[in-house]
Order: sequence, then C-alpha cells, then structure tokens
Amino acid sequence: MARNHALYPVIMAGGSGTRFWPLSRHLFPKQLLRIGGEHTLIQQTMRRVLGSAPASNVLISTNAAQADLIRVQLADWKDDLTEGFVLEPEGRNTAPAIALAAMEVLTRDPDGLMLVVPADHVVTGQRDFDAAVQLASQLAIEGHLVTFGIRPIRPETGYGYIKPNGKKLLGKQGRLRGYSVQKFVEKPNATKAAQYVKAKHYFWNSGMFVWRAATILEEIRRYQPSVAEAMDRIRDLKSSKAPKQAVDEIYRTIRSVSIDTGVMERSSKAAVVQVTFKWSDVGSWGSLDEVAAKNKAGNVVTGRVIDVESEHSIVYADRRVVATIGLKDMVVVDTPDATLVCPKSRAQDVKKIVDILKQQQAPEHLEHVTVQRPWGSYTVLEEGPGFKVKRVTVNPGGRLSLQMHHQRSEHWVVIAGTARVTRDHDVFDLKVGESTAIPVKTMHRLENPGQETVHIIEVQNGPYLGEDDIVRFKDDYGRIAAC
Repeated sequence: MARNHALYPVIMAGGSGTRFWPLSRHLFPKQLLRIGGEHTLIQQTMRRVLGSAPASNVLISTNAAQADLIRVQLADWKDDLTEGFVLEPEGRNTAPAIALAAMEVLTRDPDGLMLVVPADHVVTGQRDFDAAVQLASQLAIEGHLVTFGIRPIRPETGYGYIKPNGKKLLGKQGRLRGYSVQKFVEKPNATKAAQYVKAKHYFWNSGMFVWRAATILEEIRRYQPSVAEAMDRIRDLKSSKAPKQAVDEIYRTIRSVSIDTGVMERSSKAAVVQVTFKWSDVGSWGSLDEVAAKNKAGNVVTGRVIDVESEHSIVYADRRVVATIGLKDMVVVDTPDATLVCPKSRAQDVKKIVDILKQQQAPEHLEHVTVQRPWGSYTVLEEGPGFKVKRVTVNPGGRLSLQMHHQRSEHWVVIAGTARVTRDHDVFDLKVGESTAIPVKTMHRLENPGQETVHIIEVQNGPYLGEDDIVRFKDDYGRIAAC
C-alpha cells in the first residue's frame, strides 16, 4: 500500500437480521450469533479485517441500543476500540452511516482509506481476503470506488449483480483482476438470475467496499447533496461542541438511502475486484447449508436434538429437547419464548413473521427472554400486572450503573455468589440466602466484587416496569439511556 494511505476498516453493525428470527432479535441481531465457527459473526469480521490494519484503526458503525453488546463481544480489543464507535442516533440506511464514518476517518487521516464490511457475513480464506483488500486499496488510491464481486454459484434472486467492463482492466495482482463497472443490476427475478449465471460475466454484489474517505464523501456530495449538507451541519455542530441532542436531530432528518442505489450505481468511479475467497451473507436459515457442518443425512443440527430419519433439514434447539421424525428440507428453530417451523424454500419469508410481531407490538421481535448486558444478563421469569420477576447474573468484576427508578421498587435475593449493594449512602455485601429491598426513588447499585458469578432473584413492583424507567448517575460503560 502506498505511503500515507493508512487503511481504516469500518464494520457495519447496525442491522437487525430479521430473517434469522427467532434466534436473532431487533436488539440481538444476526452479527451477535455464532454461525459457521466458534466465534460470533462480528468477532469473525473483526479478526478478518485485522489482517489488513491494526485494531486501533477499526471503526464500528452501529447504534446505541446495540453498542453495549458489541463492546462485550469485542472485549479482546476493548483498549483499541475506546474511540472506535461511530453511533447513529437512528438508522438511515448505509449512505448516511458511511458518510458519518468517513468524516471520522478524515479527522484522523486526510488521506485515509476505508475498508467497509458488513458485520454479519461469513468469509473463508484469509489470505485471499487480504490479497483482495490490497488490490482494492491500490485502485482506491487512484480514485476508484471499489466493490468486491463474488462469482455466482446459483441463480440467486436475493442479491444485486455487477457487470464488469471486461475491456477496461484497472489493475491486477496474481489471480485477481480489477475492472471498471459497466453496470449494476438490482435484485433480478429467477429467469434473469439464471441468465446472469449462465453468461458468466456477472458477479454478486458483496456489499464490501474500499475507497478513500475523501473520495466517497465527494461522490456523496455529487449524487446525494442533502446527505452531504447534513454532514456539514453535523461537523460544524461537533466543532462548536453543541449538545449531542442537536447533532442527533440533524441526523434524523436525513433521507434513508443506500450507498449502492444512492452512489455506486451512479458513479463513474465504480470498480470491481473479482475475489477468490468463499463468501456468504447468511441471509436466512436456508443459507446455513453454505457455511455449517452437516451430518451424514445432510442435516445441520445444534443443541439437544433427537432425530429419526430426517434429511437435508436444519434443527436448532436452545434449551429443550427437540424431537424430529422424517423431515425433509425443513427448518425447526426452538428458543425459550418462540419456535419457528418452515420449509427451507420459505426461509426468506421469516421476515413476514417479524413484521406481524412488530404490528402486534409483541416483545418476541425485540429481544430474548434472557437479555445480555455488559455486566452480565437478566432473564424475565414471570410478569403480570404490577410485578415482574427476574434472574440477574453479574459477572466477576461487573457492576450495574448507579441508578434510580421513579415507578418501581425492587427486592433482591442472592442465590449464588456474594453481591455488593449500594443503597443511597450505605454499601454492604449480601451472601447466599440474604436479601434487601430497594424502595422507589432510591439510588442503588449492584456489583460483583468476587471471582464467582453472582445470581440474584429480583422482584419488581410498581405501576410501570419498563426498562426505560431509569436514571443513571454513574456508569462504567458510558451509557446515558436505558439500554
């Protein structure tokens, strides 16, 4: 890579992954799941980009609701990522998110390159990935907006396609070739997709990009001037140290637009590198076939599954035993509060289920019964009018924020470990079997000073028991909202 052109990986981690419901939820999206390996997808992505840049250069583009869980999953790099989060106050699609990240890169390095990658893809072949990034970086230095093209292996209707200009070779490195883009093609119907695969002149659009931060901002200004104008206002507000609320309000006014349709499909600077690594966006339960290990019958099986004579099916059991007999090309996913059963061929339609749950305002689309937090987790055991019962776990060294509730009281009973309690000005330890009450509007904190995980049973009482009834006074994780 040329001198003075450092690479800044930007991991796009704000999606919800609705097609992996019920395992993924709005507040626990696909990138936080273990798919195709022992590490979660975002951990796999982080390890992958470190082949091209140091961890201190990595930026995580996400939102405040997901940032805490991502920090937990990327704890191995927490010292390098202290300033590495670019938070959207509200999702406005990829063009504004990338523009926000590009502005951050420019503040660090006017000549900086960006490697933009989704957090929830599976890539096999680190050396091939590194080589593709190196060639793409060379083209980006020359002023191109580079995307990675995947050779199609089937007539997929869920992906966009790219047709390279085979006569305009921009650069090469070993087996890799970089071409000018002749045209982008939106997600085609089945007939068109089959034609593209047969023609052998089209690539899948992977959604991974390399460009100079300055170049992509110039093209956003050219093709999406309203986004650029909003970024100018945000930059000025930040320079004047305006309140965060004022910055967030500007961002929320931006029109939702993707970087593909808003910029890449219009720009004359678009280029494509045909990659040689294996890739899957793992877009639905059916796509697990591409990345997960199968048994002799072609089944992908996880958890406590007892199967008799099923074939080519996907069966996931969380806690309970799941028994299946004679299934063929089916998906069965069981979690503590929701179960999915559908043919593989209809796996893309899981999004329709999530849309219905949203319309019903059902909690099952939002989060799991067990909710992960930076300090541990909590599980809702029972709830009804005026009460809620939780099991709360606090990791060794972890502690909740110093907080207060306006509408609810709490009663804590320790069932494992030793809990340290702050209640107004009193600080004391509780051992197994001991308990304490936290009245309404009492400042309090729960922490774990020991080496054993603390488990407590928490009983809440009050007219409103929502997680947003919270005032934080101090917090180890930089949170200012109820998340």
